[in-house]
Amino acid sequence: MLKISVLTMFPQMFDSMNENPVVKRAQDRGLLEIEYIDIKNYARGSFRRIDDSPCGGGPGMIIRIDVILKALEAVRTASSHVVLLSPKGRVYTQAKARAFAAKEHIVLICGHYEGIDARIEKHVDEMLSVGDYILTGGEIPAMTVADSVARLLGTIREGATEDESHENILLEYPQYTKPADYEGDRVPEVLLSGDHAKVQQWRHEQAVEATRKLRPDLYEKWRSSSHD
Repeated sequence: MLKISVLTMFPQMFDSMNENPVVKRAQDRGLLEIEYIDIKNYARGSFRRIDDSPCGGGPGMIIRIDVILKALEAVRTASSHVVLLSPKGRVYTQAKARAFAAKEHIVLICGHYEGIDARIEKHVDEMLSVGDYILTGGEIPAMTVADSVARLLGTIREGATEDESHENILLEYPQYTKPADYEGDRVPEVLLSGDHAKVQQWRHEQAVEATRKLRPDLYEKWRSSSHD
């Protein structure tokens, strides 16, 4: 079973996660456990001060190192893999999701305000970003990680994820369903032929073409890997 511990200032933001069908199925089957740790519970005093102004001056507030480390040490074990969700981190990928799905315990640290005291970086195993843009906090990236990992834990029909976009560098081929003809817009005939070999060939060609047109960066990566 995989356990995910989310360190956050706003655990209420995750209320909907437990109703996510894939996440709920993983938890019901004993494949996944998610806990939400309120960082504020580890702050001192009646005001539970978890942040302070930046040393050297500047706008915004910074989450204190003593508070975040107390929260981290409360959940960290020998098997924990600690991830700081940060715009400075490497961009999250499907390959990373699969690597996380094989671990025992992942700790996701959500920043907020102007971020967390930089000394936290010495205490994490890696930093991850969900894209080259800025969010108000790490909660939405944490949801992204939890959702992407939960669906890889045997909660989806076997084989359903193998040809998805980013699983094998290429984007996924186009998919169709009934009606086969909708106001003159027809499903490609090869998909109605019953010839599985031709269908597979067509799907591969379409995946290559879609990647070439929509994500030339991935296309070049695929070309390089396929000729190694």
